[in-house]
Amino acid sequence: MLDALTVAIGVAALALAAWCGFAAWRDQPTKDWHFIGMAVVTVLVLAQLVIGLVQLSRGEKPGQGTVLFLAYLVGAFATIPAAGFLSLSERTKWGSVTVAAGAVVLAVLEVRLYDIWGNTGA
Repeated sequence: MLDALTVAIGVAALALAAWCGFAAWRDQPTKDWHFIGMAVVTVLVLAQLVIGLVQLSRGEKPGQGTVLFLAYLVGAFATIPAAGFLSLSERTKWGSVTVAAGAVVLAVLEVRLYDIWGNTGA
């Protein structure tokens, strides 16, 4: 995996979480600008998904197992779109809270993906 991309996704996810958390603090729902931010983060995760699949197809193996790695990779890809769709159904500050929580989850998934690929975890 590309360490720089993993770090970039983690930082972007935390920035999105802070941005949506600030909107929730101001009692605002998710707005179009938030969805643009979600799209940017999703494109980064899509690039990570493609790179991960290419590396697996070239014979590279994650340290903690391919199935676990694929599960986390697909889960990371689905996190922000799922939070975005949920925020559309809740057009109050709680929609912003949902996206902020989803972005924090994505940042944690990125740390775990790094551990799974490099076998640095326990």
